Parts: sequence; structure tokens; C-alpha cells
Amino acid sequence: MRNFENLQQLAALAGQPVSTSDWTTVTQEQINQFAQATGDHQWIHVDPVRAQAGPFGAPIAHGFLTLSLLPLFFASAMQIENVRMGVNYGLNRVRFVGPVPVGSRLRAHIKLLAADAIDQGGYQFTWEVTTEREGAAKPVCVAESISRLYG
Repeated sequence: MRNFENLQQLAALAGQPVSTSDWTTVTQEQINQFAQATGDHQWIHVDPVRAQAGPFGAPIAHGFLTLSLLPLFFASAMQIENVRMGVNYGLNRVRFVGPVPVGSRLRAHIKLLAADAIDQGGYQFTWEVTTEREGAAKPVCVAESISRLYG
């Protein structure tokens, strides 16, 4: 966990790697709950028996489930003091590069690409978030995420 006293201290790191999150394990229960919440009940996610005979040998997490872990990754990677509000502003690019079989351990490497001052004492931060799966040769998700934080 990396700590910052304020937004300006974080903004000074534009163009640099900032932190790496803790590991988290993706469970079948999470996958099932995500399927229920989104209506995406494709067998490769929610049918362990059929998925075992499928191309990955086990159920895999939805790509959007992997993407939805970004807030968890940020929360375990950094703490910023003196922030009164933060909002997700959007995504510029997302790629699901590899599968996330049930039971996978994931963590994210977070790089601050840009920090731009905005109104009301805030900053717009553009992040490169590379999510890795323990033991895999390549990342499972690479996303460019934009957030707005206000001090």
C-alpha cells in the first residue's frame, strides 16, 4: 500500500508506475453472482462440469468481472488523504488478453499516465492498469482507466 498526503503528491508521479495491488482470488461464487447481476449466464462461466470439458479446463471469469475488480485493486494499492470525492470518468481502452480460470489469483500493476488539474480543486487521472494472473506468462487484462478525484 502506497500512501499519499494529497492529490498534488500523487499528480507529481505522472508517467510513472505508482503501486501494485494485493492479490485477490476469483471464486466460482463471485462468477455466479456476477452472472446473476449482469444476465450473462454463458456456460463457460457458470457450468463447472461443461466448462471442465471446454477450452480452458475450468470455468473462467467474465472479462467484465475482471475489469470490475479495478476499484478493489486501487483500494489495496494506494491511500490518498484529503480526498472528498472520487468518480469513475471512463475508459479509453480495455483488452482482455488472457483467461481467468476459477481459483485464479490476480493483482494489478498501476501506472499513472497523466494527471490534469480540473475545476473544483480536482484532478483527472489517467491510469494504465495491468492485471496479472499468478503463474501466467501474460496479463489477463490491460485497461486505461480515467478517474476524477477532488480534494
